[in-house]
Amino acid sequence: MNKVTLHTLSACKKAGEKFAVLTAYDACFAHAVSEAGVEVILVGDSLGMVLQGQDSTLPVTMEEMAYHTACVTRGNQGSMVMADLPFMSYATPEQTMENAAQLMQAGAHIVKLEGGAWLAESVTLLSERGVPTCVHLGLTPQAVNKLGGYKVQGRDRDSAKQMIEDAVRLEQAGASLLLLECVPSLLAEEVTQAVDIPVIGIGAGAQTDAQVLVLHDMLGLTPGRSPKFVKNFMADASSVQEALVAYATAVKEGSFPQAEHSFE
Repeated sequence: MNKVTLHTLSACKKAGEKFAVLTAYDACFAHAVSEAGVEVILVGDSLGMVLQGQDSTLPVTMEEMAYHTACVTRGNQGSMVMADLPFMSYATPEQTMENAAQLMQAGAHIVKLEGGAWLAESVTLLSERGVPTCVHLGLTPQAVNKLGGYKVQGRDRDSAKQMIEDAVRLEQAGASLLLLECVPSLLAEEVTQAVDIPVIGIGAGAQTDAQVLVLHDMLGLTPGRSPKFVKNFMADASSVQEALVAYATAVKEGSFPQAEHSFE
């Protein structure tokens, strides 16, 4: 795969072509994921749950995120590497600059932050300093205690309107990508149409510009009941690599997600 850049992703959106995003946390899986044709590897703070056995993403530290970002960078074969800024690592603009720099120096091509329009100042400061950002809207796992659990967001008129306004404001501030998690599919479609930057979905229907899943979820490795938006691609695959290719292909062809993986 040729090296994926923001220009690559923007061209996909303009052409109406979907692209795939998947988490990875080490060099081995980063190599496999990029070889499967996945355009963006997300080094997610989800590692707190799937690697460390935590009950949320909140305990993950900056040092851990930088370490795993460096590991993924060494195994990557051309995908864009996106890394999460962990809980309370971007509470102030100054803190955001310092911690984003750590992730970029570890090999990230873009950093991801959770929140709404309140992030606009930090997004602008990062953009002006050459750091691309992806802003995560909807269900933001770092705010799980405030949200009262892992619940679908944007189901009422006011919160849906606010999410669209936040998306537009963040694009104006300089965000390069948006990620929508657990929002009704019709709202996700509205957000995707309201901005010119690519929108990635997870539990946000089929009309976003891209899809993301947690690696362990799509390989059927997560203990207990899987979230509604997850499909186990290992179920019909003879190898991990085949499952990764099947995921990337399904996203690009538009056969994943289906209505059963979405919220109304």
